[in-house]
Amino acid sequence: MNRNIGAIPRIPELNKRLLFTALMLVVYRLGVFVPIPGIDPEQILKLFEQTKGTIFDILNMFSGGALERASVFALGVMPYITSSIIMSLLVKAFPSLEAMQKEGEAGRRKINQYSRYGTVLICLVQGFMLAITLEGGVGSGATVVKEAGWTFRIMTVLTLTAGSLFVMWIGEQITERGIGNGISLIIAASIIVGLPGGLWNIVRLINTGEMTVFGVVLIFILLVLIVGFIVFVERSYRKIPVQYPRRVVGRKVFGGQSSHLPLKTNTAGVIPPIFASSLLIFPATILTFINVPFLRNMSDLLFQNIIVYNIIFAGLIIFFAYFYTAIIYNPDDLADNLRKNGGFIPGIRPGKKTSEYIDRILGRITFIGAIYVAFVCVIPTFLQREPFNLPFYFGGTSLLIVVGVTLDFVQQVESFLITHSYEGFVRKKGMKGPRRYNV
Repeated sequence: MNRNIGAIPRIPELNKRLLFTALMLVVYRLGVFVPIPGIDPEQILKLFEQTKGTIFDILNMFSGGALERASVFALGVMPYITSSIIMSLLVKAFPSLEAMQKEGEAGRRKINQYSRYGTVLICLVQGFMLAITLEGGVGSGATVVKEAGWTFRIMTVLTLTAGSLFVMWIGEQITERGIGNGISLIIAASIIVGLPGGLWNIVRLINTGEMTVFGVVLIFILLVLIVGFIVFVERSYRKIPVQYPRRVVGRKVFGGQSSHLPLKTNTAGVIPPIFASSLLIFPATILTFINVPFLRNMSDLLFQNIIVYNIIFAGLIIFFAYFYTAIIYNPDDLADNLRKNGGFIPGIRPGKKTSEYIDRILGRITFIGAIYVAFVCVIPTFLQREPFNLPFYFGGTSLLIVVGVTLDFVQQVESFLITHSYEGFVRKKGMKGPRRYNV
């Protein structure tokens, strides 16, 4: 990456993709500051200061501060993620949907269309709940809505739904015409914008004497260690050796080379914590708005008891690590592709034995990756509590998402640079082909 970084200005296509990605993120950030019609933004900010450490704080983090401003983007991308989770579970539960997914690009587009329909339904439910909450002053009884009633509720639901669908569209446009995964970049950008506030909070604690310079140094050391650990695991692979036999065609010899099948230690990436957070937030949001004592007590137990919350959160992360790995990796398909290409794993019979071997390796790797993700997401939460009391702004989930998305973004840029470097090399050799860039 360091060797090719200077070549970025000389690749027009990459420049256009980077510029497009930046512009889409700017559009998203501008929308965060557009409030819902009919509310008092200053009053909302004051009320959300009193909800620190609750479910609203978690929702606000993933929306990049849009929730505390009662923005048109207050729901963010979480409804789309929740709908995608439900659709993925339905695909595994119903053979007809699974068959549709295997039809190729047309089937996947149909599944994505169903996910969008589900997003609309979830937005309507969450938008209505948020409208009721705003009318009640976010539980404080304060007046934040100028004219409460069904007109405000319907307008708010439609505005929030349109805003969430627009954010979903921005993410899809970044994925297709920009660099990186659009939805993941939006979530990472929403988390990163809160970093200056976290740093300012540390400075305030130092000035008031609530925190020493030693504490700041300790936080910095822990941050470096955790980031280094994340980078190390995210860049690690398990390489399964693959051998291709020699073939003689006429007077030419083909094949005979050795290769490997790379399997990442964290095969699911940042998807498990995002899915787990979304799955916890959606029902908890509904429980917060329903005035049933038993359900309210369950919600309070979940979000105020650190041990219960983190056990459930870690369990969901492990589940989604296995679930998502099973979606993106099919040992039978991998074994079949190796057999069709004439490849084999040394010491393993082609076919079913190869599939079983790959499945066994994937199971071990996924277990390590799931434990790693759960550990990284949970441990900073305990550092913020007694007896440590470290004002660690980046929670484990936030840190993993930011580092993971950044690594994926850099890797895609690097792949783009390597591709164009190879094309430049071919052009230097005088080989015929389409117009290429000499990098």
